[in-house]
Parts: sequence; C-alpha cells; structure tokens
Amino acid sequence: MWLFVFFDLPTETKKQRKSASQFRKYLLKDGFTMMQFSVYLRHCASSESADAHEKRVKSFLPNLGKISILRITDKQYGNIMNYWGRAPVVNEPTPQQLELF
Repeated sequence: MWLFVFFDLPTETKKQRKSASQFRKYLLKDGFTMMQFSVYLRHCASSESADAHEKRVKSFLPNLGKISILRITDKQYGNIMNYWGRAPVVNEPTPQQLELF
C-alpha cells in the first residue's frame, strides 16, 4: 500500500512559509519521500500502517492550504510511468515486507 500526500500551501508571509516548511519536515520525519515539490509518498506494509501514518499526517496539518491524501495498492503503483524530460525513469522496486518469527 502506498500513501500519497498532495498539498498546496500558501507562502505569501513569513509565518505561512514557516508553516509550509514545518509540514514538509514532518512528512520527511514520518518516512515520506519527496516525489515532486508538493507531492510526497510513503510505502506502508499494511492497511493498519497506512491508517497510522494517515492519522499522523492529519495531526500536523497546517491551518491554511489544501492537502489531499491518496492510498493506492502496490499493483496500482507498479503501473506508474515516470519521466525526467523525455527519458523514462525506472520504477523503484517495492520495499520488502519484514517477517518476524
């Protein structure tokens, strides 16, 4: 399962820029990776893990701006097509799920 966080935050004042920067730092601290400047993603091993990270993101939402959270399956993510200019980019492999004995 993959969690995407999309956002458009105001950055007109110093306070708004600080809030937007803190939001990005919280996402990175929670294990998200920046895909594009306002698009972050994170792999979650289970639906319960995705619930926990979604709840965590909701806990540090800024007061202003638009934030969207999207869940997709590993199979859906496997169909993504990324390009840097005209050159296609190879998709990152799905992280391995840990097994505890």
